[in-house]
Amino acid sequence: MNEHRFINRSQPQTLYMAVILGYLNAFFNLINGLPPAIILVGFVLAVGAYGIANEQKWGYSVAVGASILQILLLFGLFGSATFTALGPLLALIFFGAQVALLLHPMSRDYQRIWFK
Repeated sequence: MNEHRFINRSQPQTLYMAVILGYLNAFFNLINGLPPAIILVGFVLAVGAYGIANEQKWGYSVAVGASILQILLLFGLFGSATFTALGPLLALIFFGAQVALLLHPMSRDYQRIWFK
């Protein structure tokens, strides 16, 4: 049975929360009027989150790459103001949390063993 799902509650909580943050980051990137590059990366992140929810290795790779790219773009666009302005600082906190959740040993081990 081929089930497509947006959230997979049977995954470890680190992956489960990373998927939810992926969708939330994509949504907030879109409505907050961030630069188009970050909006595009947020869309790619949502695609990666969907892949993770469906236990696909490509989804994990896409989500990790997009999460790291979001942080790099944030620093590239705002520079040192990332740490002083409230908006970029909050974005950095959420982007960093997502990278930490995706690269957590529990997430890496689960995807290495169970993802197709």
